[in-house]
Amino acid sequence: MHFGEIKNCDIANGVGVRVTLFVSGCTNRCEGCFQPQTWDFSYGKPFTHEDEDQILAWLEPSYIHGLTLLGGEPFEPENQRALLPFVQRVRQRFPHKSVWAFTGFTWEELHRNGSHPRCEVTDELLALLDVLVDGPFVQAQRDLTLRFRGSRNQRLLNVPASLAKGEPVWWEG
Repeated sequence: MHFGEIKNCDIANGVGVRVTLFVSGCTNRCEGCFQPQTWDFSYGKPFTHEDEDQILAWLEPSYIHGLTLLGGEPFEPENQRALLPFVQRVRQRFPHKSVWAFTGFTWEELHRNGSHPRCEVTDELLALLDVLVDGPFVQAQRDLTLRFRGSRNQRLLNVPASLAKGEPVWWEG
């Protein structure tokens, strides 16, 4: 997996001060995407164990609320496979910090057997998240007044509640 950027002090992509990882690679290619350079799976630099260690160090201070995964597309299967062991490390070390992810895929697509982007690690990766912002960015539904999303079709989902109920549950944060 490659990544385009890591921010160690981000307040735009989730609640509180966060560390954000912008992964590379996206097949959604939404019109009006604010990071089209990240569509390329080899954009940026390879994500190494040293990068993981740096993110863990940046997550250490008590004022950091958690980690956010975005891109590109964290839920491209190749990215899911690379992110799973890393997010497991984050959860083991910081069980009380939140993990958010942004995806252009919908909750329903992530659960539909036999379809892209679902793969053998999707359920495990989802189970490590607190909040999932799902759905493609739709230029015609762009709304700058929305909190943590760019278009009205996108949802902020409470992942533990959604998994327990077996259907999408809106995050009430």
